[in-house]
Amino acid sequence: MNDFALWPVLAGTVAFFAVGAIWYGVLFGEAWQRAAGLSDEAVRGSNMTLIFALTFAFEMLIAMVLWHLVARTNPAPFVVMMMAVGFAVGVMIPAIGINYLYQRKSGLLFAIDAGHFLVGMAAMGGVFLLFL
Repeated sequence: MNDFALWPVLAGTVAFFAVGAIWYGVLFGEAWQRAAGLSDEAVRGSNMTLIFALTFAFEMLIAMVLWHLVARTNPAPFVVMMMAVGFAVGVMIPAIGINYLYQRKSGLLFAIDAGHFLVGMAAMGGVFLLFL
């Protein structure tokens, strides 16, 4: 298995991005916007093309790191999911939690964003299983 393989990385990125679209769209869009303190004008006035492009790039970086770990260790399928979810629970969620504490962000915002990372990483791990 190659340390870097384009198709699993792209597919994992798309899965994570799709989770975000659903998460911050139909599921928690309004609650997230209120918890983040963003007005409709602020959302409409932002450069969404740039935001989406950078989001995709950052999620691709995450996918590249996770795929590299999977490729280097050749784990069993359940371990791939443990790695994906473990990365969310052990690294990503605590990192945003620390930032939110100092920024005085609400627990609701933390829960919404943490849930996105957890479900997004699980989706990425699930997609990676298709390439093993």
